[in-house]
Amino acid sequence: MKGGHDLGGQLDMGPINPEPESQEPVFHFEWERRVFGLTLATGMLGKWNIDESRHARERQDPLVYVQNSYYENWLEGIETLLVEKGLISADELKQGTATSAQIEQVVSAPSPEVANKILASGAPSTMESDSEPLYSKGERVAVKASEAVGHTRAPKYVQGRTGVVTALLGCHSYPDSNASGVHEGQHLYRVSFAGDDLWESRSEAAEVLIDLWEPYLEASR
Repeated sequence: MKGGHDLGGQLDMGPINPEPESQEPVFHFEWERRVFGLTLATGMLGKWNIDESRHARERQDPLVYVQNSYYENWLEGIETLLVEKGLISADELKQGTATSAQIEQVVSAPSPEVANKILASGAPSTMESDSEPLYSKGERVAVKASEAVGHTRAPKYVQGRTGVVTALLGCHSYPDSNASGVHEGQHLYRVSFAGDDLWESRSEAAEVLIDLWEPYLEASR
């Protein structure tokens, strides 16, 4: 999906002036801390996965996405999912008050001990596969150009470009289908691109490495 979120590698977006990492606070405002906590807490209800969460943020109007701050986009995603999954109503979200007698569906939340374990260990993305990888190390591949409306982890700036497979990374959960609730695995490759091939003469990067799933690729002609 191309939209306001897909800014990586884009030209003419203006300068980036990041705060030094040693000086930047984790949260600039208390509400950001609360949004972060709310994201973790609602995610542990098991009603959506990480790719659904990303896609919920991406589905905003591109102009709104760009104008929002980082955690404003997180909040937009949470609100979207809470309503879509039936955990709150649109009226409750608008009013800021719970009006339903109870949630009709069963919701199970982990204990604090289990939640801490989940946060500390995370969840693996690797999956078993019955198929062999289509591409080999050293093979030239092209990234398919896509105008699909769904979630994808193939950045816009690399679509339509050609690179070389430098590593086979195994079979991992495929984010494009995972964002719609279909959990399946696809082979993942590390692909090397020359900086000049991505941004012509405006780049000083000698090499750019990007991990790309097999459905994003096709044999280079």
